[in-house]
Amino acid sequence: MTVQPGLLLVDKPAGITSHDVVAKVRRLAGTRKVGHAGTLDPMATGLMLLGIESATKLLTFLVGEDKTYLATMRLGASTVTDDAEGDVLEQAESSQIANLFSRLDDVLEQSLAKLRGQISQRPSAVSAIKVDGQRAYARVRSGEEVVLEARAVTVSRFELLAPPRLVETPEANFIDLDVVVDCSSGTYIRALARDLGSALGVGGHLTSLRRTRVGDFRIEDAPSIEALERDGLSMVPLAQAASARFEVYHLTATEALELRQGKRPVFRPEAMPTLESPIASGKDFAALDEDAKLVAIAQRQGKQLKSTVVFND
Repeated sequence: MTVQPGLLLVDKPAGITSHDVVAKVRRLAGTRKVGHAGTLDPMATGLMLLGIESATKLLTFLVGEDKTYLATMRLGASTVTDDAEGDVLEQAESSQIANLFSRLDDVLEQSLAKLRGQISQRPSAVSAIKVDGQRAYARVRSGEEVVLEARAVTVSRFELLAPPRLVETPEANFIDLDVVVDCSSGTYIRALARDLGSALGVGGHLTSLRRTRVGDFRIEDAPSIEALERDGLSMVPLAQAASARFEVYHLTATEALELRQGKRPVFRPEAMPTLESPIASGKDFAALDEDAKLVAIAQRQGKQLKSTVVFND
């Protein structure tokens, strides 16, 4: 079977890894050339972007896209992993939870506001970040204490989706918050739960997470694994996927050939009719040929057109 290159949107279920999703798609597509634009934890569900064949070259440009998440955060306990799968480190007394719940209207928005905008966030210790060549999660699971350096991230939206819920169990009481988060790439939602709980003095962790958007790609357009197995792969063509991410430059037949040969045609501002002024030098755009096929991700370099990545399919 010969599969056409393209971008595949998948709604990842809970309980499997991102690598499992890639493995399933490799089998369905009949090719090993499958990559993804960002992992989801096994407990998480939602949108994954997969590149097939030459579309893997696009993934580099999609990894850094902003994302939207729906999450449930539990106040009242902190965990090793900052989510429900880790051992509990500290747990608040039921009286603390009752007291916080009674005054939550007065203090919650203030704490949420401090976690919006450009913030300095310490990633969760159980993450894929490498420490001295080894993944942080591997070090934690081997018994090491790992504290990662804080990094700048942007949280443009962090809001409640429903009123807070008091959860009473025989062991302890908690407060559950259903939230929506719009954020930059590299933001850890588990860390937001941890830091919100810490700010409110009772600890916090993540109990559910669903990614609903990556850049301009949305979960509504992503089939489940079962649907892919039943109906086959329905991919976003290369040109469409690139046009969703970049401004479009319309190549002549000669320019398309020259870009594929590694040459640098003259940049023509009129080839980008949607822009009021020429695109900035060094900024990537999608270069399409006369048949609306993707030839390259390219840049304007002074008066010339320079390819960043070429697609020869």
